[in-house]
Order: sequence, then C-alpha cells, then structure tokens
Amino acid sequence: MTIEERENIKITLDKVCGKWKAVILMELVGKTLRFSEIKQQLQQINHQTLIKQLKELEHDGLVLRHAYAVVPPKVEYSLTSYGESLESLLRELEKWGREHKIKMEEEGKSSSGSSGC
Repeated sequence: MTIEERENIKITLDKVCGKWKAVILMELVGKTLRFSEIKQQLQQINHQTLIKQLKELEHDGLVLRHAYAVVPPKVEYSLTSYGESLESLLRELEKWGREHKIKMEEEGKSSSGSSGC
C-alpha cells in the first residue's frame, strides 16, 4: 500500500468515524429527519453527543441542517449529495459488521467493542 492510499483511508475514517457518525449517516440515507426523530432512532446516544456529531458532519459537508423560523423551533437534517456518496461504503460496513457478529456468535465470542476508529 502506498503512502497516498494510507492517507486516503485515514481521511475517510476521520470523516465517518466516531461512535455514532456512520450510524447517523446511514439513518439519513434517502431521508430528511428532525433532530427528535434521529434521537428516537438512536436512543442510546446522549443529547450532547448527537449534537456534536451532527455539527461535525455538517462542518464536513456531509449533512445539511435546515432550521425553520417557527415556534417551537424546527430543525431538519438530511444528507448532502456529497454525504449520499457514502451510501455504498456505509452499506458495506453494515454487511461486514453483520457477518462479523455471526462469526463471533458461532465462536462463542462477543462481537461488541469500541467503534471510535
């Protein structure tokens, strides 16, 4: 593997890693969701972490945040076209995770672990 290839992998991981980033991105594939809807889908994530991860994804140009000037406040999130370009990668990550989970179950091992990349 070349230095450039290693750097390209590192760049990708820097953008989609974090305990929740890839999961948030996958939740938004083909959808626009309000903050509360994302939170409801990802019940294990705490409020502050979700805010932080969404801000980072927005900063990286992967997620679009649209705030409406209404009371009560309404904020929706969707993937940018750039974010949508990650769909095949996210689906491959899910597929590998599913296969790994099955393999670990067959071997009597835990498949859980850190997902901070």
